[in-house]
Amino acid sequence: MTVHVLGAGVAGLTTAARLVEAGREVVVHEASAEIGAKAASWLAGGMLAPYCEAATAEPSIIEPGLDGIDFWSERTPVARKGTLVLAAPRDAADLRQFAARTRGHRLLDADAVAELEPDLAGRFRQALFYADEAHLDPRTALARLRARIDERGGTVLFGSQVEPGAFAGEAVVDCRGIGAKAEGLRGVRGEMVLIRSRDVRLDRPVRLLHPRWPIYIVPREEGVFMVGATMIESERVGPITLRSAVELLSAAFALHPAFAEAEILETGAACRPAFADNLPRVIRQGPVVTFAGLYRHGFLLAPALSARAAEEVRSFLEAA
Repeated sequence: MTVHVLGAGVAGLTTAARLVEAGREVVVHEASAEIGAKAASWLAGGMLAPYCEAATAEPSIIEPGLDGIDFWSERTPVARKGTLVLAAPRDAADLRQFAARTRGHRLLDADAVAELEPDLAGRFRQALFYADEAHLDPRTALARLRARIDERGGTVLFGSQVEPGAFAGEAVVDCRGIGAKAEGLRGVRGEMVLIRSRDVRLDRPVRLLHPRWPIYIVPREEGVFMVGATMIESERVGPITLRSAVELLSAAFALHPAFAEAEILETGAACRPAFADNLPRVIRQGPVVTFAGLYRHGFLLAPALSARAAEEVRSFLEAA
C-alpha cells in the first residue's frame, strides 16, 4: 500500500525518508513548485542545539535532540563544533540565568573564548560552551533527503496540493505545518537575514543574549552567515519587516563591528507551526497521521518525531 506524505518541509522529508528506508512505497505531495518555496525549514538556522533550546522548552527535548544529531550525520554533512553563548559585560546577569536554566555547558573566560573563536578575541569576558551540540545547512539537508527518497524508489510530486481525504483508506502523513489545521495549532512568524562577510570568521553557531535583540548567528560556507530569528505571534505572511531587519542586523553588529561591511544576500520570513506548549505532536486518526508543531525545533526534533510518525503508519498498515 502506498503511503502519502503531504508536505516536503523537514517534517515531511524526514518522515518520507524513514518510510522508504523501511521499504515502504512512498509518494510525497508538495504544493509548491520546488523544495523550500514555502517551507519554514528552508529559512531555518539548522542548529542542533538541544541543551540551549531547553532554556525555553522542556528538558525532555534534550535526549531526542542529541539522537537527532546522529540521524543527520548519517544523511548530510553535520558540523559537530558545539554552540557558543555570549553576552556583553552589562548583560552578564542574562548569561548567568541562561546557565542556570541549562546543562551540558562549561564556563569560558575571555582567553578561552579567543582560543575557540579568534575573531571574538577581546570582545567578551565570559561565555558558555555547549560542546555536544552541532549545526548543519538546512538547504543542503533537505536536498540530501529528497535525493535519498528518490534513490530508494520514493516519489516527490511538486505542484501537488491535496487534502488527506483524497486518499480514502490509504495511509497519509500530514506534514503541512500550519496547513495541517490540527486543533490548537497556531502560527509564530520567524524572520531571518543571510549575510556574507569577508572580515569575520566563526566556526560554530553563536547565540548573543541581549535584552532587546537575542539572536543567533550560524556560519555556512564561503563566509555566509544566517542571522535569526524573530518570534512574533502572528500568522501573517509576507516579506521581513523593517523593524526586524534593523534588530537582526544591529545584533550582528553588536557581536562584531566588522559585520557592518557584510553583504546582505537574502531576507526571509515564514510562519512556524506551534502548539500551546511549543512542542511537536504526532496524532493518528484512522489512516491519517498528523505530524505538526515543530515550532523552532524543526531540524532538532524532526528525526525523533518522524520515527514516531513512521511507527504509527506501520501500526495502521499491519492492522489494515
